[in-house]
Amino acid sequence: MKPRSVWVSFFLVLGIVVFAGASDTQSSSSQSQMSKQTRMDLVRAFNAELVYIRCPFPMGKKGLALKNGVISPGPDELQQLIAMWGPAVKPGDQARITDIEIKDKQIHFEINGGPVKKLKWYQRIQVSGNGGSAPIAPGDSNANPRGSYVDLMFDKYVPELNPQELKDLLRPVFDFNAKSAVEAYLDTVPPKVKEAIQNHQVLVGMNREMVIYAKGRAPKKIREKDGDLEYEDWIYGDPPADVDFVRLVGDEVVRVETMKVNGEKLVRTEKEVVIEQQPTVAKDESAPDRPPSAPSLRRPGESLPTDDPAAPKPTGPSSAPPAAPPDMGGSPPSGPN
Repeated sequence: MKPRSVWVSFFLVLGIVVFAGASDTQSSSSQSQMSKQTRMDLVRAFNAELVYIRCPFPMGKKGLALKNGVISPGPDELQQLIAMWGPAVKPGDQARITDIEIKDKQIHFEINGGPVKKLKWYQRIQVSGNGGSAPIAPGDSNANPRGSYVDLMFDKYVPELNPQELKDLLRPVFDFNAKSAVEAYLDTVPPKVKEAIQNHQVLVGMNREMVIYAKGRAPKKIREKDGDLEYEDWIYGDPPADVDFVRLVGDEVVRVETMKVNGEKLVRTEKEVVIEQQPTVAKDESAPDRPPSAPSLRRPGESLPTDDPAAPKPTGPSSAPPAAPPDMGGSPPSGPN
């Protein structure tokens, strides 16, 4: 090989190595860890932002986690949480991001105040005296929080993100672009249901929420019972216009009957769309009894009776049976309603 060819080959290999190194550097820089300035900018941009919800959030201390576009817990566990504690928000609802916290491997978003009731700054001030200390503005201990949260998870660390990239990652749970609740809700249903709602039509197999989005709230409702089957008829329209009778059993439309102006009657009973129904889940005995701030009917200092017959019985005025009212010649006074 000639010396000139050797030098050409050497510089060609050197150029390839330099180009590969530059590409690796550019790739690593694009995935660099989020800077402090970006963190502050994102917190300012997203805090107090109004969004439309794309999936249900449960109440209670357990919220959602989002990683690589996948939401956890899964559908079955999520429906159990909603059946037990109730929904914080549903698809199509509008919510406010009330807190955002960027951690090492995740970004924590709270909506509608979060799952834990927080005290105002003045509710933390206490006045001390001989009888102890007491807050100057006590909070409502019986008020249950109604919010929830979602954690956006990453593998190693939170990378550099601009606001639009962060919105794209949150797309499975938040809709930042919808201009109305209907627009946000339509994006979460199957195409056939979406078309029917836009045309104000009801399909057999829809649920109650879909019917309301399609036709609005029914001005007339009739509840009937056929043997052991209970159903509800929602009536839309008045003669001489067409009248629609939408029959629901539980949360599902099972029959749609339309009375035309000319006297023609159209009845549809075959299922036209299959919607995953939300199961009614019985409460698990191993689950927590109730939310931590649920009200109690016990008196202060009173303990619950035990099933052990050998356990000591409570004594004191609270355990004594109430005295019979004196006979004043009339009816005994009634108890409190």
